[in-house]
Amino acid sequence: MVEPDADGAAMTAVVDSLARDQAPGSLSHNDGVLVRVRTLLPEFTGALQRVAEQVLTNPAAASRATIVELAERSGTSPATVTRFCRALGFDGYADLRLGIAAETGRARSAGWTVDIGREIQPSDPLDRVLAQIMAADTRAMHDTAALLDLAEVERAAVAIAGAQRVNIFGASGSALVGEEMQFSLHRIGVAAWAWTDVHNGLASAALSRPGDVALGISHSGETGETIELLAEASSRGATTIALTSFPSSPLAELADIVLLTATQATTFRPDALSARHPQLVVLDLLYVAVAQRTHERSHAAFQRTAQAVHGHKAAKDGGSAP
Repeated sequence: MVEPDADGAAMTAVVDSLARDQAPGSLSHNDGVLVRVRTLLPEFTGALQRVAEQVLTNPAAASRATIVELAERSGTSPATVTRFCRALGFDGYADLRLGIAAETGRARSAGWTVDIGREIQPSDPLDRVLAQIMAADTRAMHDTAALLDLAEVERAAVAIAGAQRVNIFGASGSALVGEEMQFSLHRIGVAAWAWTDVHNGLASAALSRPGDVALGISHSGETGETIELLAEASSRGATTIALTSFPSSPLAELADIVLLTATQATTFRPDALSARHPQLVVLDLLYVAVAQRTHERSHAAFQRTAQAVHGHKAAKDGGSAP
């Protein structure tokens, strides 16, 4: 039996809010349909959320379903499905179906033969688990490439290249990602620090000055400590960058520059864990962009740091290191 929709006026207000022109760094109509659905999922409530979850659970089936069938499967109504289409920037259901069909067709043509939406079972052999993880990560990488605003990456690279100091903030798994970025920047002569302790991070953020950069990393964009650290740096005049999967999150709304990633969760690897590889890809792109803009300085620094650690590498042919 189809459940009644939530209050129509309230739902319309939510859809109208989601459908407004997006700020820089947020979703655009050119992004993949499923990327948009996953990214906006936290913004949906009630009936709209059920439609979104139905689409994500089986995109191929959604692309073949009539509006009535999708409404029945999600326990909503055709009117709700229409409002869902508007929230994604489509004029009607036909456009949504075409968008999903095109996206799932591209996935098949690219060789993603594993059903990404299928849950990993405890009894699955490791070759099946490996294929599932590879398919999910490959899809997340492609979605991130489609979602990422390269103009924002350019702005971030210019800011970091000219900064006297770069503070990187993140907690838990995001801290590990931040440390990788700090190491990469340090190798090319950029003064960068990665902070995981809130007290030490706040002390460093409080010493920020205009021209410095603060990078906050959080998949959800809702990690309180990271938001607090970025806010402190912002209040001191630092240029702030957010790396997150949610353009409407508190962290994204606080930042001057927003870099978005996409995720593809699997069993035992929820969004927060599956976000790591896309985050590393985006930060690797940002690191290379910084190195390009400081080529002579970066090349010289990289040569010196490589030479400094060379003596600690194992010697070839059984000889001893010099």
